[in-house]
Amino acid sequence: MYIIGDIGNTEVKICFYSKKNKFKKKLILKSNLISNKYLNKKLSFIFAGKIQVEKIIFCSVVPKIFNLIKNYLWKKTKIKCYELKQINLKKLINIKVNKKQIGSDRLSNAISVLDNKNNYIIVDFGTATTFDVVIKKNYLGGIIAPGVILSLNTLSSKASLIPPIELKSVDKILGNNTVSAVRSGFYWGYIGLVESILNKIIKQTNKKYKIIFTGGLSYLFKKGMNCKVFIDQDITIKGLLKTIKLI
Repeated sequence: MYIIGDIGNTEVKICFYSKKNKFKKKLILKSNLISNKYLNKKLSFIFAGKIQVEKIIFCSVVPKIFNLIKNYLWKKTKIKCYELKQINLKKLINIKVNKKQIGSDRLSNAISVLDNKNNYIIVDFGTATTFDVVIKKNYLGGIIAPGVILSLNTLSSKASLIPPIELKSVDKILGNNTVSAVRSGFYWGYIGLVESILNKIIKQTNKKYKIIFTGGLSYLFKKGMNCKVFIDQDITIKGLLKTIKLI
């Protein structure tokens, strides 16, 4: 069995695949709860049976959590746990920027879409809103903008008259109260941010792209876009599944 994981600031996704890349199970854990006790509780089903783990790979933007999970899995399986950037990726992708400065999740997203034919822009609505540009087998770099939920929560915590607000899609641009005004500002404001950045990428590179949204708010923002958008919530895991062949 393969163990494949994505460690983020908010959550940790751990997926289990057979050697033939057949999906078996997915767990979503809360990043702030990760501990040996928590992992024992959530992963006990693996070690209670006779499941043979053969390869383990994670992408991580939280080194402390990765090290904890890596050490935990080593004690349980005696199989080395790789982080994506530890692997020589040259056979899969040409990275045109400093690899040390790119989040592993973003690299995995880029690897996932490689097909030698099409160009891609991947927009990830996570803790930050990120844009990554892939032309054929080349990763050109990207953009990091403030995350939607992080920005919304910061506004509510810093402005005493603005309550916690659940973001929803909005048809009317003008709000008639505080909640609807904030929703409109964040919904249409981020639609404008995303479309403006996409247009600038297309103009400056003079290429055509397939645009992929991922992250929890993908479906919400897809509704307001003027361009064709594909949704893929498992793009990071798919990239890791391609990469695990190099181990």
